Amino acid sequence: MKMLVTGGTGFLGRHLARALLQHDHRVHLLGRNFTQSADLLSLGAQPVPVDLRDRAATIAACEGMDAVFHVGALSAPWGHRADFFAINVDGTANVIAGCQRHDVGQLIYVSSPSVVFDGRDHWNLAEAAPYPRRFASIYSLTKKLGEDLVNQAAGTRLPAVILRPKAIFGPGDTSLLPRLIDAARRGRLPQIGDGRNLVDLTYVDNVVQALLLVLSAPAAVGRTYTITNGEHVPLWQVIRTVLQHQGLSTKLRRVPLNVALLAAAIMEARAAITGREPLLTRYSAAILARTQTYSISAAQRDLHYAPQISVAEGITRTLAALGSPETTATHA
Repeated sequence: MKMLVTGGTGFLGRHLARALLQHDHRVHLLGRNFTQSADLLSLGAQPVPVDLRDRAATIAACEGMDAVFHVGALSAPWGHRADFFAINVDGTANVIAGCQRHDVGQLIYVSSPSVVFDGRDHWNLAEAAPYPRRFASIYSLTKKLGEDLVNQAAGTRLPAVILRPKAIFGPGDTSLLPRLIDAARRGRLPQIGDGRNLVDLTYVDNVVQALLLVLSAPAAVGRTYTITNGEHVPLWQVIRTVLQHQGLSTKLRRVPLNVALLAAAIMEARAAITGREPLLTRYSAAILARTQTYSISAAQRDLHYAPQISVAEGITRTLAALGSPETTATHA
């Protein structure tokens, strides 16, 4: 089958593309920077140098595809509101238009559980949970609007499925664990909250497994699935394990969530003036302090999804890829 992976040069996109190639699919990578994708190109992946904001080029890239995995998004912790809308909303509309124009057999949209996060503790939340009245971040809002567009398109005979993987990590990740390590190395990682909050993490290979399962799951069309490792782990215990491996102190200054939220609000106000990313956002503070666990029963039922790599094994593999503390410090 002929597949298009938007965001194919990013973290999840590269892992997905490699798996598709291993399953003998013809893979086209839509992205802007292919410097880290040389291995995929050598295996036969075709580069599609297109920006999602380019409507005509994005529509054209969908021609002849059997399936489109829409992985590309702006998922930075901070940025211009217009950029989030242009990429996550308008870019998704462009992908949908391409699928409709060229009669693509299936659209798989990668969203995020953050679309239902309201800043409070969430315990074993299911996909039917309502969207919040106020979104925790501009990223969450624009991913929700992307979901709206996909759901509307699914009602017009475009076979579409939405997956919401939670906190993806693994070798090649540049945002989740590396950001925490960098903050700790600079002495800017406090423990926010009481440290007892549980979270769901998802090893990247498990997300790829779920994406591949969608291709052969007709019952999934028109539905939304949360994807996690199916384990509820103590976040700060995981963070301390990572810090210890990197030779960093695990004695973190403890900051109550309400204090962190106030400090983050001040930092965000300053960032709005300076244009420089704040050290902490209210969204990040809440994510680090709140319990966020989710049910994967729907994915288990319809996709026969069963995570293959545990969080512990995933952390081991990720740390091995990061290298020794000396190596990591040299490249920081």
